[in-house]
Amino acid sequence: MRLFFRYLVRVLVLVVVFMASVLTAMRFAIHGRQTTIPKLVGMTSGQAERALADHGLVLEEGDRFFSSDVPPGRVISQVPAPGMQVRRGWHLRVAESMGPQRVVIPDLLGGSERAAEINIRRRGLELGSIATATIPGAPTDQIVAQSPPAKAVNVSAPKISVLLAAPEDRNSFVMPDLIGRGEDDAVNEIVGAGLRVAGISSQAAPAPTTNTADSVPSGTRTVVKTSPAAGQRVYEGQGIGLQVTQ
Repeated sequence: MRLFFRYLVRVLVLVVVFMASVLTAMRFAIHGRQTTIPKLVGMTSGQAERALADHGLVLEEGDRFFSSDVPPGRVISQVPAPGMQVRRGWHLRVAESMGPQRVVIPDLLGGSERAAEINIRRRGLELGSIATATIPGAPTDQIVAQSPPAKAVNVSAPKISVLLAAPEDRNSFVMPDLIGRGEDDAVNEIVGAGLRVAGISSQAAPAPTTNTADSVPSGTRTVVKTSPAAGQRVYEGQGIGLQVTQ
């Protein structure tokens, strides 16, 4: 009986050793088929394909997007992200940059400030500074100059600044600084100065600052931008654009 138990113990030991060897071999086999995903952003599609081939991975090209940061023809994003462990033979999907989105600057000369703003925003652009100057013979509040000029190309999402004609006999003021003021307070000051509000747009509220936190009640829409900007010369009756927090 004692010999039988010895024999049984030896058999059990051999079985355990065999199972441990099998598990170890399987673990090495599994890890041997795994690899780390490299970073492909910024590479050309050819470079990315070669980098993936070195890791036993396969490139799968996806969509193309405009980007002002990544040059055209280079990888702008990848899925999965770099650094992840995957099996060899895995397919990685990448998106390619088409470079900055190019626009053609519209011709705003001869139009009004309001018409120019509508035209600009319809094209996904932004109205920059609005200046005024007394120009003999020019109709009041008509755009007489713009920057960048009309028909300019290869401009990526620019701001278009305009110059308005002002009558010679109109009273002029220096545009006050309304940044951080409440919307109602700013509107009252504009109207009280003999100006008018040309339009009010909104944007997401920025992080609160010391200036606005003490002077403006919580929840009040505050001014984050004016057009014309503070310090520029404005004329009686001129329209002032406001951008306020939502």
